[in-house]
Amino acid sequence: MITPTSAARYRIRKPAAASAGGSGDIASRPDRSGRPPPDPVTLPEVDTAEALSAIEAEGLSPRQLRMARRLAANHGLSCSSEFEAVLKLRQSGIDPVRRGAAAEALAPPEIPPEGAAPVRLPLALTPPPPPTLIDDGARVDHIMRIQRDIIRRRRRQLGYLAARLVAFVLIPTFLAGIYYFIYATPMYATQSAFVIQQAESTAMGNLGGFFKGTQFATSQDSITVQSYLQSRDAMLRLDRDLGFRAAFSAPAIDPLQRLAPDATTEDAFGVYQDHVKIAYDPTEGIIKMEVITPDPHLSQSFAERLIHYAEEQVDRLSLRLREAQMKDAHEGYADAERKVRAAQAAVLDLQQKVGILDPGTETGLIMSQVATFEGHLRKKELELQALLDNPQPNAARVEGTRADITRLRATVADLRAGLTNDQGENASLAAVTGQLRIAEGELTSRQLMLAQALQQMETARIEANRQTRYLSMGVSPIAPDAATYPRALENTALALLIFSGIYLMLSLTAAILREQVST
Repeated sequence: MITPTSAARYRIRKPAAASAGGSGDIASRPDRSGRPPPDPVTLPEVDTAEALSAIEAEGLSPRQLRMARRLAANHGLSCSSEFEAVLKLRQSGIDPVRRGAAAEALAPPEIPPEGAAPVRLPLALTPPPPPTLIDDGARVDHIMRIQRDIIRRRRRQLGYLAARLVAFVLIPTFLAGIYYFIYATPMYATQSAFVIQQAESTAMGNLGGFFKGTQFATSQDSITVQSYLQSRDAMLRLDRDLGFRAAFSAPAIDPLQRLAPDATTEDAFGVYQDHVKIAYDPTEGIIKMEVITPDPHLSQSFAERLIHYAEEQVDRLSLRLREAQMKDAHEGYADAERKVRAAQAAVLDLQQKVGILDPGTETGLIMSQVATFEGHLRKKELELQALLDNPQPNAARVEGTRADITRLRATVADLRAGLTNDQGENASLAAVTGQLRIAEGELTSRQLMLAQALQQMETARIEANRQTRYLSMGVSPIAPDAATYPRALENTALALLIFSGIYLMLSLTAAILREQVST
């Protein structure tokens, strides 16, 4: 938008020379900008509709169209649209699109010098009407009329707003209140709470007891039990045991909460999720359960059965681990015991085969015999030496002594040979002793391994007992004596807030879209 200057503009260029004698030829008279406008009478005849279509096709900006409308009003041209204003201005010799045309057209008229021919407007233009002056009373009446119009529009907008609030907020809230206060079926809720604990190990020391017993030790088990109680499996078991579908398909229940007799499993599971609420508090390790049914005693029965399902799930969680630990320990102990028995059988078989109970005792007995015979041999050798020292020894005694010595040497040699050399089919005592010692060593090792296996089995039993989880009740389920739901006043207030929020969101969205479209 171009604001006209407040100071008077002086002539900066000479106007076109007027015709001699101030002829009334329109083509020779300059307009307010100093340019000779064309004669409207001499313009060729052009179809107005085609000219307007051509101007629309030029793609003039909204600012140029508004300026054309102002220029047409300034020159006293009546027009019904901006395009018609452009057409009439061009027919009058003014191009509103040219740069500087708006400033030249809105500039104050120039005063011609003395003696110059007077400047006259084209015949096709009419001077603008003079401003009409109004008195104070008319001004006050006009202001009051404007104020009354504003008040009337505001009242109309407030009426529309009240109608929309009634239609979209109050009526739905009223219907919800009627349902909650009159038609909703009373529901009874049974509260219960339990915790999953781990068996404490008596073999723990002081440091081990410092770390045991935290709620994080069984958090995974608690989450698993919570997920199971909220699953379809628990719902189907509850339906088979106590008839969950039949409880919520009774004709006494209102249609909004009633489960259809031919409802699918997904529909029944949706009702189960709405009426069996289970929450786990990780800071305290407590599982809280709320069971809602149309009958108070039925809600207590449902809660007790679900707790029974939870106990079974807890036992099943650690059963496989405990069975695996005990199975490995039992198998290790049985294998060690079997090998000990085999080693004992090998030692017994070897003793029976060689006829020796204790190789050490047998070896000691033989060595004592060897020592005795060697003592007799030394004695006979000394006796023989004494006989030979006699100048005339007795030949019979000498020969007898020599024969005794020979027999003693042969006996000692046989005894020693029996210790180390095999005698026909009989193995030597050294070989028998080695075999027996190997068998006895194997038996001793197997006995040690059996003792270790027994200790491992006992440790596994203690660890399996420590892995045992059990469910401890904190709050037992007790049937209520008054209906818990619906909470009519709270639910109605909540419905009012929900409908108000929806209406506010839709109103803001519509206002933003309206603003975008208008822009």
